[in-house]
Amino acid sequence: MGLFTKKPKKVAIVFGGGAARGLAHIGVIKALEENDISFDYVAGTSVGSLIGAFYAAGFSAEKMEKIAKSVKTRDIKKGLIPFTPSKTDGIKDIVKSHIGDIDVCELGKKFCGVAVDVRTGNEIHFTNGNLANIVAGSCAVPGVFLPVEEQEYLLYDGGLMNNIPSNVPNVVFGCDAVIAVDVNCTRGQGTQSEKVLDTIMASIQIMMKSNSLKGYLHGDIVIQPDLKRFKSTKIDYIDEMIAEGYNATIAQLENIKLLLKGKLHKNNKKKFKVKKYIV
Repeated sequence: MGLFTKKPKKVAIVFGGGAARGLAHIGVIKALEENDISFDYVAGTSVGSLIGAFYAAGFSAEKMEKIAKSVKTRDIKKGLIPFTPSKTDGIKDIVKSHIGDIDVCELGKKFCGVAVDVRTGNEIHFTNGNLANIVAGSCAVPGVFLPVEEQEYLLYDGGLMNNIPSNVPNVVFGCDAVIAVDVNCTRGQGTQSEKVLDTIMASIQIMMKSNSLKGYLHGDIVIQPDLKRFKSTKIDYIDEMIAEGYNATIAQLENIKLLLKGKLHKNNKKKFKVKKYIV
């Protein structure tokens, strides 16, 4: 193969965290569907675990978009007292009502949800267990949601340790190539807002900035939608965020096709990544 990559036997798609910006993942899936590109191995953190679960369950981008447009903020965060953590029942309900109250291993594609066990401080990779609980735990941002019990674990947002889990498909499924999606590539820039929720989210994103780097190091291709103009705390502008995910994927489409064929030049694999992390 010389300076070219080897044709991968197992390729995974990885969906990163980013709260409401995760709606752009739907646009990524839409672009892939239009080009008859699919993946049998899926991993996700936080909102990426939610979208990843729907993808692994066989939902099309069109169906996901309809569901996203039917969901309101109050459906996700149901706490009645302002500035206090909410239960994750709303997230669980979304999963159960559309996919079902199922085990992860019942999904049509191999799926791994990433969360953090607050009791041990360990990153947990779930390939079995209650899907709704695992997705909710992976999405449970500290200070916004209460942690979620699943098996012997007490789960918080997987982004605390691995916001773009590009290393997970190799570790868990033995995949030899990964296409990752980073819907929050401007993370860590802080906020001008003094609202409690905005400052909590900004603080968490600052912490996630360094752990997101390994997502770039382990990803063969990283799709980077330009979402800096959208708030991660608001599920508005759905069409616009989906369009950004779609456009970013189309921009990487030739690289994706070359990677799948084993014809992506090694010098081209990483050139679009690391510059965003040089300080």
